[in-house]
Amino acid sequence: MASADIRRRAAVLGSPIAHSLSPVLHRAAYAELGLDDWSYGRFDVDEAGLPGFVEGLDSSWAGLSLTMPLKRAILPLLDSLSETAASVEAVNTVVLTEDGRRTGDNTDIPGMIAALHECGVEKVESAAVLGAGATASSALAALAHICTGPVTAYVRSRERGDEMRGWGERLGVEVHIADWAEAEQALHAPLIIATTPAGATDGLMAAVPKSPGTLFDVLYEPWPTGLASAWASRHGAVVGGLDLLVHQAVLQVEQMTGRSPAPLAAMRQAGEEALAAR
Repeated sequence: MASADIRRRAAVLGSPIAHSLSPVLHRAAYAELGLDDWSYGRFDVDEAGLPGFVEGLDSSWAGLSLTMPLKRAILPLLDSLSETAASVEAVNTVVLTEDGRRTGDNTDIPGMIAALHECGVEKVESAAVLGAGATASSALAALAHICTGPVTAYVRSRERGDEMRGWGERLGVEVHIADWAEAEQALHAPLIIATTPAGATDGLMAAVPKSPGTLFDVLYEPWPTGLASAWASRHGAVVGGLDLLVHQAVLQVEQMTGRSPAPLAAMRQAGEEALAAR
């Protein structure tokens, strides 16, 4: 997998993967850092194909970015795991050493925290989470550092509610569970993190309060979401999925290349331009 003009390489894996902005962000970082002999690719890999792909990597590989459905499937293939990744049993970053060791980390969690800090959100007394998937558990882990009081998770099933309550106990977060039918109530929290698929929150647009707090919608395409547009129209603060993507990618670049700080502004600009061109 190596070539004469490429010394080190990295890539994002997932399925589907064609929509991923990670190559745009990482390549922009390499260009800014003068890493002309680095490459960053994109590979459609599912859970069944992951072990074979990982075993086939040679010493030119520096790291992998992982998206769904691989964030938990990678766990048995790793030599070590960061405390952050272990806290939610989810990995989005693998750093590969030249001797073949694989270390897993989760940059989504500190990426969420950094994106919120950039927006001026450092501490809140309570929060709400919309959804209960893998990203929701990362949201709870981020809220463990930001929220001093309870977090209410709005979910569609009892099983999902039990999972979120379990994550809360593990992460030291007081989690209350509410049915999705009551999700309009979430919009009155000082911080709302929406982790749901595209269109799932469209029905909440009319319920945005007159003086909303901060909405963190983890989607970046389509953007803005209906809820984010309605929120902004009420002059509420909005943090978007691109903000999260850039901040977590900054941390990935720093870990994989050993260069710090990664060029946040250049990476964000590249992401914005790529989205505008779609």
